[in-house]
Amino acid sequence: MSSTIQTAGLTIVHTEAWTLNDGTHEDTVNSSNTQVITNVADIYKRTILITTSEVTLLTFSSAAAQAGHFVAANVKYMRFTNKDNTNFITLTLRNQDNDEVAIKLDKGQSFIWNADLANGMVDVFNATQDADAASDSALGDLTNIQADANTASCHLEVFVACT
Repeated sequence: MSSTIQTAGLTIVHTEAWTLNDGTHEDTVNSSNTQVITNVADIYKRTILITTSEVTLLTFSSAAAQAGHFVAANVKYMRFTNKDNTNFITLTLRNQDNDEVAIKLDKGQSFIWNADLANGMVDVFNATQDADAASDSALGDLTNIQADANTASCHLEVFVACT
């Protein structure tokens, strides 16, 4: 089966702008970084209500199976934005060795995961307390991401780009 879908570049722009005293004393700082991820063939964007019970948002393996399940090597970029104006969400990332890290995503904040551009979610993190934690050989494949809200349900925007 041939496809009529053509890949495209995903342009990501991060901008910080800060002005103190209305900029009258040269107290202005601006910074911008632009990245283009080439050959993006699949975009997943969803806003989901996160409750105080942990839910699996995304899973990664060697084959796609269902919605929210991705081929680990194809994922190149992920963004999670807490759309709530009061409560935080905890994101829990787990690798193939069941190492996990929990990240507090406060109200209105975003967490961005810039994947390995060649290998996606393969061999991307280690969360042990061992001295080998920073060793390339200790890095494991990201297998899933879970989320739960701290005191009340929150909307979470999830954006994933795959090649």
